[in-house]
Amino acid sequence: MRRACQLAALALLAALSGCERASAFKPGTQVVVARVNGVEISARDATTQALEKIIDRELLVQKALAAGLDRDPQVAQSIDQARRHLLAQAYLDRAAAAVPRSTPEEVRAFYAENPALFAERRIYRLRELAVSAPAELVDVLRAEAAHAADLDAVAAWLEARGARFTGANLTQPAEQVPLSQLPELSRMKVGDIAVFAAPPGVSVVQLLQAQEAPLSEQQAAPLIDQFLAARKRMELAAAEVRRLRDGARIEYVGDIKR
Repeated sequence: MRRACQLAALALLAALSGCERASAFKPGTQVVVARVNGVEISARDATTQALEKIIDRELLVQKALAAGLDRDPQVAQSIDQARRHLLAQAYLDRAAAAVPRSTPEEVRAFYAENPALFAERRIYRLRELAVSAPAELVDVLRAEAAHAADLDAVAAWLEARGARFTGANLTQPAEQVPLSQLPELSRMKVGDIAVFAAPPGVSVVQLLQAQEAPLSEQQAAPLIDQFLAARKRMELAAAEVRRLRDGARIEYVGDIKR
């Protein structure tokens, strides 16, 4: 019971902290906007709603400290893990600040290389069966779907074999389709059925409609710039982690699977 209460309190504190971020503290300044049992609350341009959330959190923190929860082993471990996560993320964020902006040539090249996302962009209306299938059934399912008249026939085939699946109707613009699926989906005609890997199973989709909705290079440029910047940050983070691992002495102790 005590553990459940602690987890509930931590969840509430996490929700309260989400609102605090919106208030945008200014580094190096101490603008006092409230005091809670003598503890000063500093913020810049905090909305009334955000400030009330901060006060609620401070009251909960004070009670938690008074109850000695910061010395509880499980809570202390969670605090340490959160601290380490924040420090690691702060290091990567600082390193990512050096990532150069995408050049017009890079944006133009990405636009040209991905017509299904931009110049030939479509909004797809689909029927989907999300199937929990063992590996040995997937190839057989692909063969069955290749000559099935519609998705109902595939569903009946799955039911006959006791396979578990759920059905749904989807409307997805190209940018919401997984990139691994988009090339094949963009080539499909209305009525076609395709089977895509979707661990731990597969996704069987039938194309019902494809509405043309192209984006010009000018319209797509801000989106491409954001995507390329995010990809560069991810690549930099992966490279930095590899560099740090190469220079570190890492020893695995005991029967640890690697």
